[in-house]
Amino acid sequence: MVYTATEPIMNQTEFLSVVMPFKDKLYRLAKRLLVSTEEAEDATQEILLKLWSKSKAIESYNNVEAFAMTMTKNFCLDRLKSKQAGNLKLVHSNYADGQTSLQKEVEAKDSVDWVQKIMEDLPEQQKLVLQLRDVEEYDFDEIADLLDMKPTAVRVALSRARKTVREKLLQKHSYGIG
Repeated sequence: MVYTATEPIMNQTEFLSVVMPFKDKLYRLAKRLLVSTEEAEDATQEILLKLWSKSKAIESYNNVEAFAMTMTKNFCLDRLKSKQAGNLKLVHSNYADGQTSLQKEVEAKDSVDWVQKIMEDLPEQQKLVLQLRDVEEYDFDEIADLLDMKPTAVRVALSRARKTVREKLLQKHSYGIG
C-alpha cells in the first residue's frame, strides 16, 4: 500500500506520546501472567512492536490502551498455553512508604506473599479480573471489554476472587503458619 502526502502517518514521537503513558501497565499485566521478568519484558517489547506495525491505523482506535491491554493479555495467554504453564502470578509489590518500620515492611511483604500464593490457586478468569480491577484499577466496563465478559460476570468473578483471598488469609492468620 502506498501512502500519499494527504494521508496522515504517525511518526515515532506521536506514537510514543500515545503508547508511553500505559507502557508500564502492559508490563505489569505481562509480568503477572508470565511470572518471569525477562519474559514480561520480551512480551511488552513484542506488543510495542506490534502496535508500531499498526501505527498507521492506531489513531482510528477508540481506546488504544484497551486495545494494547487486550493484545498483551492474548499474547501472554498464548505464550502460557504454548508452554503448558498454569502458574500465573498476579500480585505486585511495587509500593514504597518511607515512614514504615522494618517490622511493618516485613509484615506487609509477608501479606503480599500470602496473597500471591492464594491467587496462584484461583481460576484464571478470577486472577485476571482481580489484577485488572484491584491492581490496575480498571472499571468494570473496561474489564468486561478486555475479557469479553458481561459487567455482571466481572462483578461476580471479582467478588468470588476477593472472598476466596479473604477466607484463606483469615485461615492463615487464625491457624498460624500453614
